[in-house]
Amino acid sequence: MQKKDKEKVFGGEWSEAQLREFLTAESYDGSDNDYIAAIRAYRHMVPETFADYVSLFKEEGHNLQAKNAEGKTILDTVASHTQGQAYADILRSAGA
Repeated sequence: MQKKDKEKVFGGEWSEAQLREFLTAESYDGSDNDYIAAIRAYRHMVPETFADYVSLFKEEGHNLQAKNAEGKTILDTVASHTQGQAYADILRSAGA
């Protein structure tokens, strides 16, 4: 059985406070904290909400080039998922 690309996705309007809850995360495996935070957001947001998140992520000085423990960037991971292309486009547009 193949692993699903995405977990739960929550639509609707998100407040800035809700987006901010996804700005930080603690690494559990040596990955950059910004990588963990962005991937967590990606797994829980529809593309439109993720675009708002990425904008805030950058504004707050977070690193779109952050890598996981294997050396893959946020964009590398998202772009490798079949249903991640819209998200990858958002990251590319933001400079990832």
